[in-house]
Amino acid sequence: MNLQTGDKKIFGRAMLAATVLVGMLAFAGTPRAYAYDDDRCQRRIAKADHKLHEAAEHHGWNSRQADNARRQLHEARERCWNERHRWWDEDGHRWHSDRDWDDHDHDRH
Repeated sequence: MNLQTGDKKIFGRAMLAATVLVGMLAFAGTPRAYAYDDDRCQRRIAKADHKLHEAAEHHGWNSRQADNARRQLHEARERCWNERHRWWDEDGHRWHSDRDWDDHDHDRH
């Protein structure tokens, strides 16, 4: 075995190890980023829901302020839906997705 062949093997192994390490590091942050986005969506919806309740309490449920707060809540839910295909229900303290829809949801309200 000459020196050049041995150097090539060592270099090849080092490159393989570096590639595996970079791949592991690249995917290690993905779940954390997903959870962070969920937390942001949840906080955004909770804040909009709180503003709606405050507007309804201070100005009445059918007031201009409550309508504006309802629109902001809808926009926050829609943004989460478009980003994550689910939205946070602040009153029920749970996430809603397309898998928990009921064909008769609106019949009860």
